[in-house]
Amino acid sequence: MTLEDVLGYFGTYTPGKNGEVASFQFEYLCTLGIAALVIFAGRWCVSHSKALKKYAIPAPVVSGLIFSIIIAIIKLSGFIALSFDAKITKDLAQNIFFLTVGYGFSASLFKKAGGKLIFNIAFAACLLITLQDILGVVVAKAIGMHPLFALQCSSAAMSGGVGTASAFGPIFADWGAPDGVTEIGVAAGTMGNIMGSLIGGPVAAYLIHKHNLKADPNDKPESAINNEVHPLVDSRMIVAFAMVLLISALGMPIYFLLDTIPGIEMPKFIGCLFAGAIARNVIEKFGRDTYVSEVSAIEHMFLELYLALVLMTIDITKLLSHLGQMGIVLASQAVLMALFALLISYRMFGKNYGAAVMAAGNCGWGCGSGPNAVANTKAVMDAYGYNNIAWILYPSFAVIIDDIYNPLFLSFFGKLVSGM
Repeated sequence: MTLEDVLGYFGTYTPGKNGEVASFQFEYLCTLGIAALVIFAGRWCVSHSKALKKYAIPAPVVSGLIFSIIIAIIKLSGFIALSFDAKITKDLAQNIFFLTVGYGFSASLFKKAGGKLIFNIAFAACLLITLQDILGVVVAKAIGMHPLFALQCSSAAMSGGVGTASAFGPIFADWGAPDGVTEIGVAAGTMGNIMGSLIGGPVAAYLIHKHNLKADPNDKPESAINNEVHPLVDSRMIVAFAMVLLISALGMPIYFLLDTIPGIEMPKFIGCLFAGAIARNVIEKFGRDTYVSEVSAIEHMFLELYLALVLMTIDITKLLSHLGQMGIVLASQAVLMALFALLISYRMFGKNYGAAVMAAGNCGWGCGSGPNAVANTKAVMDAYGYNNIAWILYPSFAVIIDDIYNPLFLSFFGKLVSGM
């Protein structure tokens, strides 16, 4: 048995040709095993660092970034390029996670939040997207960058993430953007994931310490309030997990209907989120067991797995060729996001502890993605205390508003700055 035969059990080895570096892609089970090590390492780092605890940096972000840097160094050394078979598992983890988040949407939650806060969350999301694009074009004009490249580094990649940037790349190319517009957006979205994860915790920590904010001891997870905390026994976990899988499949027709709306690029996980919310309220209506504790456990597991897979599979070497002008625009976006969270989000969301937690979530989706928002929120709550509206309502609702408004404004503003 040759070395290549042995390696075939663990992944796919491709010899280097014409001076290229040889590559090896780990198969999906090995990829999941490495993701588990990233989760363990992240939790160890946070538990042994007062600074990481204080500034509420999500554990998988810490270890995932360290891991991706090590992988980049190995690739740049010319030894071998390592990659991971994670596409399907990342998609699964993201969609299951958002389904469980949607499952937390009970009608009583909106009543508790109140119409004013709901409106302010929606308004703040639209305002941030608008400011991101205006700032990006202004900075681009000052440094001689194409305006459509700037939009790819603005709300397309920041609030929209890699998915929106990828979708708008071909559209911007048709409107006259130079070659590489899609690659610029993907690189900016990748960097945004990192930025959003690193900004949110420190912003919330600053607000909490500056204003001496405290979590409400009576604000507890729904399962604790309703005395629905059950031991996580096999039979209940199996039923809950099967229920989650079934509801996720029911999210696909919802995704289909939403994605056919003209002018709106709707990610798949929004369908799962709506399916979770609908299923939860239907189950409550008929007085059936909601399995809240079990679904909560599934939610936390898939969030950690998704973050670990995303951060550990970032190819930092692909970002190097897009530094320079892109870096300047992204730096300005990072400053905007931090100032927006401190000066606008915190004030509009109530100037209390929950507002500080939601400001961290704002940094997550405003410079990265929905899971980043929830990860930031969870990290802050783990350090300072629970807040139900910030955990259940804010990230998902803000992302829904983003997914509706962002494509519409990008289409309008992109045509305007391109001269169409």
